[in-house]
Amino acid sequence: MLKVRSVTKKFGGLVAVDNLSFDVKKGSIHSIIGPNGAGKTTLVNMLTGVYKLDSGTVFLDGGDITNIPTNRLVHRGICRTFQNLQVCDNLTVLENVLLGFDKYMSKNLLKTFFRSQKILDDEERYFQRGMHLLSLIGLEEYAHKEAKNLSYGILKRLEIIRALATGPELILLDEPVAGLNTKETQEVSELIKLLVQDDVTVILIEHDMKMVMDISDTITVMNFGQKLAEGTPQEIANNKDVIQAYLGNEGHHG
Repeated sequence: MLKVRSVTKKFGGLVAVDNLSFDVKKGSIHSIIGPNGAGKTTLVNMLTGVYKLDSGTVFLDGGDITNIPTNRLVHRGICRTFQNLQVCDNLTVLENVLLGFDKYMSKNLLKTFFRSQKILDDEERYFQRGMHLLSLIGLEEYAHKEAKNLSYGILKRLEIIRALATGPELILLDEPVAGLNTKETQEVSELIKLLVQDDVTVILIEHDMKMVMDISDTITVMNFGQKLAEGTPQEIANNKDVIQAYLGNEGHHG
């Protein structure tokens, strides 16, 4: 589904991502791991149009999406979450989810002004869809509560559901369980598995090795901006280079 070919990004003299290539299969959970400073978040920013590539190419379903801006990538079926929460505190949980439907909503101001039947029908449809998404993860009881009054664990799941509301084919999750306890981490893991069952392909950037090993189909390991190894969780767990990279950075990889 996604082909990444020889992508490179430099910041001054620092090569953050160095001639990196990998493929992501449709309907899979593909994790990207590595010690801090390995270039993982830079890579996500490159794939989602935040950073321009210095060289290399990215293909989605055979089409070249290299350096396409983030807002246009959403219409190509790609979305992401961030390490730091990007939730609107003063909106309710449901209103946050409805933001994700923005690309589908009618932009005809005249119709909106006169509250045409189509607008009202759309609102009802999106309301129902939003409630359905919340029910998938047991958050429907929080639908009308303001986000600022809810726990960090709930907001992390909310952010994923809001991304899902854009109707993505590919979702990039940047450390979705950072700061969560064991129970919350398990809930996010189950949500990610649900996404794949719903024909969404997942790229997961994560430090929680237990979670990565439990749910990944394929793991790409980065170190100093380069691909160190790639394979199944079993292959990665037994890879001497990977073990050395992590042990050599003990205390830095979370």
